[in-house]
Amino acid sequence: MKRYGNLWPQVIDFENLWLAARLAQKGKRFRGNVLEFNHALERDLFRLQRELKNHTYQPGGYRTFEIKDPKSRIISAAPYRDRVVHHALCNVIMPLLEPTLVEQTYANRVGYGTHRALKQFTGWARQYRYCLQCDIQKYFPSIDHEILKGMIRRKIKCPDTLWLVDTVIDAGNEQIPIIDYFPGDDLLTPVQRRKGLPIGNLTSQSFANLYLSPFDHFVKERLKLGQYLRYVDDFAAFSDDWQELADARVAMEAYLADLRLKMHPIKSQLFETRYGANFVGFRVLPDRIRVRSDNLRRSRKRMKGLQQMYATGDISLDELVQRIRSWEAHLLHGDTYRLRRKLFDRYVFVKGEEAYIKRLVEEERTLAYEED
Repeated sequence: MKRYGNLWPQVIDFENLWLAARLAQKGKRFRGNVLEFNHALERDLFRLQRELKNHTYQPGGYRTFEIKDPKSRIISAAPYRDRVVHHALCNVIMPLLEPTLVEQTYANRVGYGTHRALKQFTGWARQYRYCLQCDIQKYFPSIDHEILKGMIRRKIKCPDTLWLVDTVIDAGNEQIPIIDYFPGDDLLTPVQRRKGLPIGNLTSQSFANLYLSPFDHFVKERLKLGQYLRYVDDFAAFSDDWQELADARVAMEAYLADLRLKMHPIKSQLFETRYGANFVGFRVLPDRIRVRSDNLRRSRKRMKGLQQMYATGDISLDELVQRIRSWEAHLLHGDTYRLRRKLFDRYVFVKGEEAYIKRLVEEERTLAYEED
């Protein structure tokens, strides 16, 4: 296996840092921390370059908050200058690590994504009788640092680049405690091994994808399950042979234990595809694709938020139209004609706070009448 060296000059190259800053600010240009950094962009980038070159760079503290999407998740936001470093690092190393991923890994990859994953999942769900669909229990908090660093070292040998990789991984804030025991552990092993990647970092997303890459190869090459795909930690395999998938699940659990991971005991199921399955926000049935109810609740909340932002002038008409079109494009991947018409007909966007409140009251009355 080829290992790559002499990557550091590319990582700390000023043009790479400049590109990283442009990528890091995408969709966030007018936030205070971004404006502050961009006020003296060249100076700050040269300072960052100097710190990286001298190995004096130290990541800052994370800002942590909780979201419900629909389940509760702890999101950790790194300081903006650290996000620039994350992009600079990923710009160089991810094109080298990308070829190690199997084709059917769809998350955090250019040209892949949820909709392409949904299309493949739907095709196999309607072609095969059985589906083994699994989820990793507390995936991001469970990722073992030592194992992850070993995987990266199998492809990269540049000492300076590995120093930055280790610095980013080790600087992650404390995640929810995971106390799981695996074969060979003693009483203190689960608390002695460092683990967990903060959800919200570009590096975390990329490293989380890489962490399950050996598992992907095991499933496809050792277990010979050709109809297999993964989106982050949600993966599925299809077959007309129930026993083949049942035996595969036992082998998968054993392999995941080597990565110090466990399948979710409830979300991991073997079932007939004719009953339908949930995947990337949709409910895939033999004759149609529906939007999951929790996804629909979020869409209603999103539309109300856009109404308020437009009424108060926080977004322009062009930005409003762009956001609505983006959401409609997502819904188009399901059989959602009636839902889209009902959703978009209900929400009317008006300028002015008083007009917005009046319209909101009318919508709530209409919704209450329809529910009765």
